[in-house]
Amino acid sequence: MEKRKMKESIKFTIIAVILIAIFCVAITPITFQNDTYYTIKVGEHIAKSGIDMKDPFSWHQNLGYTYPHWGYDLIHYYIYDAFGFTGIYVTTCLLSIVLGLSIYFVNTKLAKNQVFSFFITIGVMYVIRSYIAARAQLVTFILFILTIYLIEKFLESKKKRYAMGLVAIPLAIANLHVAVFPFYFILYLPYIGEYLIVLLGEAIIYRKLECLLLKLKIKQTCKKIGQEQKLEELKKKQKELEDKIDKIKVKRTKELQNPYKIKMNKNPNVKWLILVMIICLFTGLLTPLGTTPYTYLAKTMQGNTTQNINEHLPMTLAEDTDAMCSIIVFLAVLIFTKSKIRLADLFMLGGLCYLMIATRRQITMFAIVGSVILNRLIVDLVKIYAKEDIQKKLPHLIGTSLIIIATLALSWHLGKDTWKAPYVDESTYPTKASDFILENIDLGTARFYNEYNYGSYLLFRGIPVFIDSRADLYAPEFSGKEEDIFSDFIDTSSIGTFYGDVFNKYDITHVITYKNSKVNMIITKTQKSNYKELYQDDYFVIYEREDQQN
Repeated sequence: MEKRKMKESIKFTIIAVILIAIFCVAITPITFQNDTYYTIKVGEHIAKSGIDMKDPFSWHQNLGYTYPHWGYDLIHYYIYDAFGFTGIYVTTCLLSIVLGLSIYFVNTKLAKNQVFSFFITIGVMYVIRSYIAARAQLVTFILFILTIYLIEKFLESKKKRYAMGLVAIPLAIANLHVAVFPFYFILYLPYIGEYLIVLLGEAIIYRKLECLLLKLKIKQTCKKIGQEQKLEELKKKQKELEDKIDKIKVKRTKELQNPYKIKMNKNPNVKWLILVMIICLFTGLLTPLGTTPYTYLAKTMQGNTTQNINEHLPMTLAEDTDAMCSIIVFLAVLIFTKSKIRLADLFMLGGLCYLMIATRRQITMFAIVGSVILNRLIVDLVKIYAKEDIQKKLPHLIGTSLIIIATLALSWHLGKDTWKAPYVDESTYPTKASDFILENIDLGTARFYNEYNYGSYLLFRGIPVFIDSRADLYAPEFSGKEEDIFSDFIDTSSIGTFYGDVFNKYDITHVITYKNSKVNMIITKTQKSNYKELYQDDYFVIYEREDQQN
């Protein structure tokens, strides 16, 4: 019986791994995002010149740059140098597969159910599909789900190998994606919070204070002569109070063993987990970036870049079906069933939900980390309500066949258009316009005004830019400049400021812009005499300023 069960488990694991891999490839876009282009170019600069903490790609002079994911950039440059865009795409597919399999195996190990782990993995990858891209965040997604696994296993066994893994992860983050370094430590807080709550619950502070006061009174009474009767009364009162404390302890122990909704556990290994976390705090120093892991996020929050970049904006739940459905599922399980949740999981869920609503891109962490919590809740739910072990019933031939057909159909539906796409979208990035610039314009004297979304592609082609998607570089908190280049771009592109004033401020000589941009529409309608059109295609137009003071 055990051998048969083992064989069934291995068969399902093989099928699950293959299906997850196919699904992950299906949702991985072939067309690259803007960050991919500067990633390659920054990696090339590091390979040739090292980390100089200065930006070499903008025509703005002496901008300070922190190289926040220098390790990732360098690796991707070497991949691009050896295999081109195909190498970058294949690498992204492999990282997507590793992420999917990490979610699956972590869920399987912690929730002890293969079937639910498979469905939840597919659901998580579907929810975060928009964030699967050739960006450093894809690596940190993998590291964060592994962090949850290592924390849980360390608390369970206190084995050194899990502690060593927990120390290695922030070291990797500090060199691969420094922006999320502080988030790593947030993952520890729910476990520590649960431990402290249980400690406070055991303390019975108000009774113990009362008991302490009685002891002080007894001490004072002992020193006085003729107070024997009062002393006896105090001792009797002390005994009654201690008995009450013991009864409360027994009652609370029973409540902890069979709670109504929230399970609490005083795990003594949390003390060692705190020590591991303190050690991890120092891993941010093991990077060529100096103190950047400790200061980067704070500086980013001080500026206004996060208020103007779509993925950093607060989430509107009514507009995000995936997030809304995820929250409803959690609430339904917690409110309408007998399933119980660990206090640490409740803290984690609440914190991630807040982060997701505050910053929409945190739906990724809500989905990835929340998958473990949801899996545990569902497994508990099935144990309470199911008469038979669902794990034994589902992976039979018919059930497995249905899973295979459904997953392949969904993969085909999501991937059929993606697989036809090019690496570079000519409607988004100025491929032909860049060819024209490199062939006809002297880049040594030209100062281009360009827009945020395709600036990274221009610098990838070797064209110095006004701005690109490294938003922090152009904010005074990072650049070391008095000018707020990022705000000037936002005001110009939205016509909050007359673009001519900004062009004069920065001595702009040339303009490259989308044909349907507000700036181009105004130039075309009112200022055409001051701008000589050098080039246009279906999507972009290039001007040379005739009079740089107009």
